[in-house]
Amino acid sequence: MDLDSYSAAHREDWDRLAQLGSQRRLSGDEVDELIDLYQSGATNLSAMKTSSGQSVQADRLSLTLSRARLRFTGASANLLSQLPQFFVVQLPAALYRVRWMSLALAAATCVVGFLFAWWAISNPQVLANFGSPAEREALARDDFVGYYSEFSGGSFTGFVWTNNAWIAAQCIAFGIIGVYVPYLLFNTAQQLGFTAAIMNEFDRLDVFFLYIAPHGQLELYAIFVAAATGVMIFWSWVAPGARTRAQALAEDGRALFTIVVGLILALLVSGVIEGYVTRQDWPWPIKIGIGTVALAGFLAYQWILGGRSVRAGNTGDLSEFDAGATHVVAD
Repeated sequence: MDLDSYSAAHREDWDRLAQLGSQRRLSGDEVDELIDLYQSGATNLSAMKTSSGQSVQADRLSLTLSRARLRFTGASANLLSQLPQFFVVQLPAALYRVRWMSLALAAATCVVGFLFAWWAISNPQVLANFGSPAEREALARDDFVGYYSEFSGGSFTGFVWTNNAWIAAQCIAFGIIGVYVPYLLFNTAQQLGFTAAIMNEFDRLDVFFLYIAPHGQLELYAIFVAAATGVMIFWSWVAPGARTRAQALAEDGRALFTIVVGLILALLVSGVIEGYVTRQDWPWPIKIGIGTVALAGFLAYQWILGGRSVRAGNTGDLSEFDAGATHVVAD
C-alpha cells in the first residue's frame, strides 16, 4: 500500500472527523456523521496497519479516532465493569510474562542463601559477629518462634502485609535502575542464610524451615515475582528490540506495573497465613499444606490463566484505545 496516496485519498474524511471530535457541541446530524466517519476511519486504520504496520499516518489517525470516540462514548467505563477484564486478562498475562525470570531469581536467591549458611556453619568465627553465644541461643530458642506470636493475629497480619507489599512495590518501581533488585535479593539471601546457620548451631534448623514454610512459600515467591518484574522493566529499555527505548519502557511499564495489584493481594493471603496459621498449635503437615495450596493457587493463576491470556494475544498492557498511539506526531 502507498500510504501517502491512501492518506491523501482519505484526508478530507479524516480532517472532518478531527473537526467533529474537537467540537464542544454536536447536532443530531453531526453525531450521525461522526459515528459514520469513526467507523470508516477505524476500517482505514486497520487496513493501514495490516499492510504497512507502524507508521506516522496510522499513529495520527489512531489519535484522531481516540479523540472522536470520546465524543460518543464519554469517559472511560466504570471501574467495576473493568475489573473482570483486569483480573482475567491483563493481570494474569503480565504475571505470565515474568514467570521464567521469577523462577531464575528464586533459584539464584536460594543458592546464595545456602552458600552464606554453609559459610557460617563451617566457620564459627563468622557466627561470632552476630552476638555472644547466649544472644544467639536466645534467638534460636525463643526469639525466632516468639516473633510469630508477639502480637495479635490481626495486628501481625497487617504489619507483615504492609511491609512485604512495600518491598514488592519498591522492587517494581525501582527495578528500572537495575541495581536495586540484585541488592535487595542479595540481602534477603544473606539474612536467611545467617539465620539458618544460627538456628543450626543450636540444633533448631528444623524449626527454621517449619516456621517459614506455611507462609513463606507464597510470600517469598511473590517477592521473587516483584523482583522479576523490576528486572523486566529495566531490561525493556536496555534491550528494546525493534521499539524505541521510550516506547518499550512505556509499553512494558504499563503492562508490568499492574503486577503490583496482584502481589498486594497475594501478600495479603500470605500475611493472613503468617498471622493466623503459623502460630497455631496444629500438625505441621496441615499448616504447611495450607501454604502449599495458597502457592499452588497463585501458580495456577500465573501459569494456566496467564498462559491462556497470552496465547489469546494479550500482553497485560492497556487496549490500543486506552493506551493511545505509540507515537505522537505534530503536523
